[in-house]
Amino acid sequence: MVSDQLGNHLLKFTGDVRVTLCGTLNRYIESIFGSKNVKRVVVDMLEAEGLDSTTLGLLAKLGLHCRQQYGLNIEVFCQNSSILRTLESMSFDEIFDIFDQLPDFDSNTDFHEIGAQDLPVDELRQQVLEAHKILVRLSDDNHQEFQDLIKALESGD
Repeated sequence: MVSDQLGNHLLKFTGDVRVTLCGTLNRYIESIFGSKNVKRVVVDMLEAEGLDSTTLGLLAKLGLHCRQQYGLNIEVFCQNSSILRTLESMSFDEIFDIFDQLPDFDSNTDFHEIGAQDLPVDELRQQVLEAHKILVRLSDDNHQEFQDLIKALESGD
């Protein structure tokens, strides 16, 4: 679910967010990149049960871009201890402002679902590869964790 009103962008993750949604998520992220008026970007993970590494890589892409282009950190709201540990261990606290309390949202926030986008296998592989290359930029531990996957994706295995 997303909402974008007057430069305030909100992404709401529910359930288990996996690679199958990467085309949809990447398309929405690219729409934010095309906007000149970005005041705030919030990711609500309060109802998320899990995020895979591709999703995390796409969020890192968004976080790095927002910091470089707009001078702001993404605000992440999460109470799931497993997700919080993952974010911390992968150095997301360097590019996100992470909160475990409820976010300050306008009660009239108009959420809408972004349509799922099925990608051809080659395009899906490229997005997964890009997401993981971004993750390895965050820390040496991430580099160790994902270097074999990146090599496999680059070779087309």
